[in-house]
Amino acid sequence: MSVFTGWRAALRIARRDAMRFKGRSALVVAMIAVPVVGVTALDVTYRSVSPTTAEQLTADMGSADALFSDQRIGPIEQLPDGDRYEQVDENAVVDENAPLLDISTTFPKGSRAISIQSVPASITTKYGISETDIHEFRTSDELARGRIELVRGEFPHGKDELAATEPFLKSTGLHVGSVTTVRNFGKKYTITGVVEEPDALNTKALYADPGAVIAPWKARSDHDKKVVPPNTSTVDWLVKGPEGVGVTWPDVMAANKSGVVVKSRQVVLDPPPDSEIPLARKGGEEYPDFSEGKPNAPLITVIAMAVLEIVLLAGPAFAVGARRSRRQLGLLGTCGGDRRHVRAVVLGGGLVLGGIGAATGVVVGLAATAVFRPTIEAWAGQRFGSLTLNPMEMLLIAVIGLVTGLLAAFAPAIVASRQSVLESLTGRRGVRRSSRVMPVLGGCVLAVGCAVAVYGGTSGDSSLVASGSVAAELGLLACIPVIVGFLGRLGRMLPLSPRLALRDAARNRGRTAPAVAAVMAAVAGSVAVATYMSSTKAESAFDYTPSQTQGTVVLSAFAYSSSGLNAFAQLPQARAAVERNMAVTGGHADFRRVWAGSDCDVYGDDENSCGSLELVKPAGKDHVCPLTEKGAKELAARISSDEHRKLMRSPACLAGTTTSGLFSSGESGIVVADEAMLSTYVKLDDPAAAEALAAGTPVLLNEAYAKNGEATIKAVHRYNEKDKQNRKLHPGKARTTTDRLKVYVAPAKYAATPGFTMIVPQRTAERLGLHTAESGSVYTVSHTPTEAETQQTYGALAQAGDGVVMQSESGPDGSVDAMLLILTLFAGMVTLGAAAITTGLAKADAEADLNTLSAVGAPPSVRRKLSGFQCVVVALTGVVLGTLAGLVPAVALRLVDLRLALQAMRQEPTESAYTPIVLPWPTLGLLVVGVPVLAGLLAAALTRSRLALARRAG
Repeated sequence: MSVFTGWRAALRIARRDAMRFKGRSALVVAMIAVPVVGVTALDVTYRSVSPTTAEQLTADMGSADALFSDQRIGPIEQLPDGDRYEQVDENAVVDENAPLLDISTTFPKGSRAISIQSVPASITTKYGISETDIHEFRTSDELARGRIELVRGEFPHGKDELAATEPFLKSTGLHVGSVTTVRNFGKKYTITGVVEEPDALNTKALYADPGAVIAPWKARSDHDKKVVPPNTSTVDWLVKGPEGVGVTWPDVMAANKSGVVVKSRQVVLDPPPDSEIPLARKGGEEYPDFSEGKPNAPLITVIAMAVLEIVLLAGPAFAVGARRSRRQLGLLGTCGGDRRHVRAVVLGGGLVLGGIGAATGVVVGLAATAVFRPTIEAWAGQRFGSLTLNPMEMLLIAVIGLVTGLLAAFAPAIVASRQSVLESLTGRRGVRRSSRVMPVLGGCVLAVGCAVAVYGGTSGDSSLVASGSVAAELGLLACIPVIVGFLGRLGRMLPLSPRLALRDAARNRGRTAPAVAAVMAAVAGSVAVATYMSSTKAESAFDYTPSQTQGTVVLSAFAYSSSGLNAFAQLPQARAAVERNMAVTGGHADFRRVWAGSDCDVYGDDENSCGSLELVKPAGKDHVCPLTEKGAKELAARISSDEHRKLMRSPACLAGTTTSGLFSSGESGIVVADEAMLSTYVKLDDPAAAEALAAGTPVLLNEAYAKNGEATIKAVHRYNEKDKQNRKLHPGKARTTTDRLKVYVAPAKYAATPGFTMIVPQRTAERLGLHTAESGSVYTVSHTPTEAETQQTYGALAQAGDGVVMQSESGPDGSVDAMLLILTLFAGMVTLGAAAITTGLAKADAEADLNTLSAVGAPPSVRRKLSGFQCVVVALTGVVLGTLAGLVPAVALRLVDLRLALQAMRQEPTESAYTPIVLPWPTLGLLVVGVPVLAGLLAAALTRSRLALARRAG
């Protein structure tokens, strides 16, 4: 009999066996198909969400041939993609007052064009007032297709209509048919339709036809000085070139002579040779893409672990299948078949079911991506250019699924071929001692794998990270039988059902180990991705610089409003608006701005026409940041990431970086307030600090400005001739004063308080000859204000006047990378599926034990509890081991990130190199507790109370 004839018979037996036991075969197919579904969906999503050059051009310029933009810097030279350009004469002086260019004169003859111009505006909403951008853009024109698409309703037509994006409508409570007012000049518009930008679905914006908003706004401001003119952007043009010609490279160079940058579809897709590009002939420096051509470490690691996951997931299914078919395999031996034929039958099952699972997984993955396409697009924040399929990648995924299915059947095939014919026919499992060599070898492989992964992380080698992670997981896999055996010894301390479950798991390690390995593989992927995500999120949170203290709302009044009225008189009404519309807790803290000489907010237009105030930093190395001084790069090359983080958060390096215009403290960082500011905003609950302010002693939040418990304030009392009242009181030349004040120095952590550096009591400011004026209030709120609360408050503030602004702190961006989110959801789905399917297979293989329980009179509750605890043992052991295995690639990948961060920090010492490793405790808790409990409850619920006693074979 030839090799092919033997394999043909083996495949025929495997196919018939699969058809005979449809339930078990379906589970095997599911074990292989579930990871293939995820990998297929991930591949298609990645290809679809990454636009091609042609798709990106359509998103930028619609169906036009080119995008024209006037840079107003004189003649230029550009590269074909339009992303880089330079002045022809770098020394030429740009005349900012030159008349605007009629950009239509640069278009190719016979062209058609539409303009795009935007303006920020304040509009009324269902809740109050919101700020947004209004784009004057003829969205109904065919040239706009691809850049703007209609979702529902109609495009705006005429001077009184607008279109809005869906995020804008959701945030404002408006809808199609709503009437909104552009408050800047008081005109009302009707929203006629909903549009979207396919490459920016989260954009909040309004669209109008050209001339509908900006022109009447300008006209109104020309006649009414109380109306502020619109702050418009430059005008861009979408240009459709002559039919059949488009916009060519000569057209681009002709427009460059007038200072116009052109991004031409034709030129970008088919660029001219470098010899025809003046800027390229200059040998201008390109901006290299360092990520191009470099392997992505997280992606390579995920792919390697996904392949291993498929093998381990399918392994228990084939092990159970071979065990359930042992009588059939024994009959094969009685008919003259040897070990080769037994292995061929089991491997044939892997080939048949692996092929079905791989093909099913690819088809279901494609279908799932198509069905959930809107959801995926919403996560990604952009539409797919098209559902992009790479046939070779789809075929490769299917082949990988098939091959891994075959590999998963390899170990069960070896075990089945070693069984004696007598054991196979009688159904006796026999007693087989566990190998003592395998755990030792597994421990060594585990240690080596961890070392390789860590070395790969520190050296930045993604292939070592992936191979080391896989090796560590395989090493841990070899230790599972010993771990399961150890757990069996713990059963003596437990009640009947869990004791039986642990001892059964230890006695049937050949069944338990593959099931544990399957759950371990799925959990390892989940933990690796979740740990990496939580770590990068913590890194982003550390790098985030808040504008004010979290959980507060700040009201600030300008010296004068745009209407010319003093804004300080509006504060009482503004405070009432905040207290009425915000979730305010407790009272408020009022603050005053402080200055020396004439007020620069009023008289600062002329040079040297107002006073100045400065908080002087003492001399000495303890008061300067070493990362900004001479020798900073040498220092950065010597220190570690943690040492750099401590320096970056030290008071000396934070000095001057936390002040903002929110409290009108200017560069001095000084604000006038009482002790209420400490508890409401600074969150400094120290009675000594409150007593110091009450006694007239300033509170200094940054110790870098203090020396021997004193701080120095330098003031230049310069008065403007226009400031007649103060000038009369202070005639003569400007005088400079330097005062050393005894201060309360706050602990070092308060140096990071955003907004100001020192709180001075009002009587102390007056004693120093400084001027103060009421400036605003701070409130503590129970939660970050919602869109509705913010808009309601803005609406109420508008009734009080336009000189008071409100600001809240939303914290660091809570969004995560869309692809990592998809990976996390995929890994979690596989984890739950693996736990359910593998424990179901283990339960099916333990059917003989359940029959034995019935035979000895065990009540149904014991049988149910036993099934439940069997699943808990498998799931809990797999989850704990998977958590440990998943930490290896996560830590290694973070070491890759650390290496890159240190490189950037050593080039620019003030760049953060903080690369934390943060465990996702909620995810770990859900996996360690939720998955085993859920698996156990389902197993107990689905176990039949009574089983018919089976006839003993032989």
